Amino acid sequence: MPEKVSRYCPLEGKANVNVQWEDDSSEAVPPSPIRIAFVLVVHGRASRQLQRLFKAIYHTSHFYYIHVDQRSNYLHRQVVALASQYPNVRVTPWRMSTIWGGASLLTMYLQSMQDLLAMSDWSWDFFINLSAADYPIRANNQLVAFLSKYRDMNFIKSHGRDNARFIRKQGLDRLFFECDTHMWRLGDRRIPEGVSVDGGSDWFLLNRKFVEYVINSQDNLVTSMKRFYSYTLLPAESFFHTVLENSPHCESMVDNNLRITNWNRKLGCKCQYKHIVDWCGCSPNDFKPPDFHRFQQTARPTFFARKFEASVNQEIINQLDSFLFGSFPSGTPALKAYWENLYDEPDGVHSLTDAQLTHFHAFARMGLARAASSLQGDPNDSSCRYFPMGHPVSVHLYFLSDRFQGYLVRHHATNLATSKLETLETWVMPKKAFKFANPPSTFSRLQFAETHCLPSRIPNKQ
Repeated sequence: MPEKVSRYCPLEGKANVNVQWEDDSSEAVPPSPIRIAFVLVVHGRASRQLQRLFKAIYHTSHFYYIHVDQRSNYLHRQVVALASQYPNVRVTPWRMSTIWGGASLLTMYLQSMQDLLAMSDWSWDFFINLSAADYPIRANNQLVAFLSKYRDMNFIKSHGRDNARFIRKQGLDRLFFECDTHMWRLGDRRIPEGVSVDGGSDWFLLNRKFVEYVINSQDNLVTSMKRFYSYTLLPAESFFHTVLENSPHCESMVDNNLRITNWNRKLGCKCQYKHIVDWCGCSPNDFKPPDFHRFQQTARPTFFARKFEASVNQEIINQLDSFLFGSFPSGTPALKAYWENLYDEPDGVHSLTDAQLTHFHAFARMGLARAASSLQGDPNDSSCRYFPMGHPVSVHLYFLSDRFQGYLVRHHATNLATSKLETLETWVMPKKAFKFANPPSTFSRLQFAETHCLPSRIPNKQ
């Protein structure tokens, strides 16, 4: 580990750059507008939410580079199909299994930056990272006008002024090593002398000059910090802050990442500092309709918000779309419906647990039985009688008006009347776990009842 690192910033302490913010929705795009390279870092199976985010931020003048987690093959197939339709959208030819707090997340960002700089046909001015849980809260022309005005600035949110507390809280004085998608704590270490360690949010907007410096510079600051943060917990929350604050670009630092995050520490930090985990951070909460007024504040420039999960609440995203792009046309189909994939045939049945596969087969058979019962017992009519064939084709969760409506299971079956193989879909709706069936009298013995839902895993940040 480096013991002493050179500082190249001409200032003493942290730069304090103020930017003027005028929330003028009619602000015109300047004669020489900036162009943005959006880096989308996605995982999971929520392809519909990702496509909705992409639609909201897409513009022909910008560029979109998408990294899909190595463990998310279904989403990768969806993203590759999406990218094939646009000349300014590309998918990383490499994939990593990035984890919260892991060094791999920083490695992924640095590799993405290197790739973007090597693309001679993509002339971009700003690097912006987003996840599928982000969403714009202002129009593209406003973002472009603002960044064009401050094209030499770097927007990155810092933790504050208490560096000693931040170092302890983040574990920067501990040595970590990432292996098998885990961060292993190996011991203590000393912070290098000569530099001011800084950190904060790992969501940022960086200009091209600084990105070129981070990727191409061989000076002592950059090379030492890359080595130091390769063995650090949460490196993406500190590496760019520390390099920027100590580099020749330090005077371009704006302490604002142009985002609003829905923090509720009581709900999002339940495992922090608990003995049940080695290390745990905080996770932002999902925005819901009552939070909409927060997007319209004008105290400081904000263009994105996080986080949003359509499986939790889609109405807030509908509200944002109406605010940004106008009201939905009358009769827009499935406006309140949401689907999220659980299983897709190319994944292979090995991706399912035995319990999941058993349940999905049972759901398919239930659908076939219901179809046969619609014949009202006519022994000569086989038009709705089927014989199940193979494993399920796909399984989706289905929500309507932000309420879970059940599973949609697509499966193959042979029609006994025509002997043809057909693809059917069974909708399995949930039922309440229990209900009182008209008890004849008041309970004489039962005095108290209580139910508990035990978590299947330790909560983690997403």
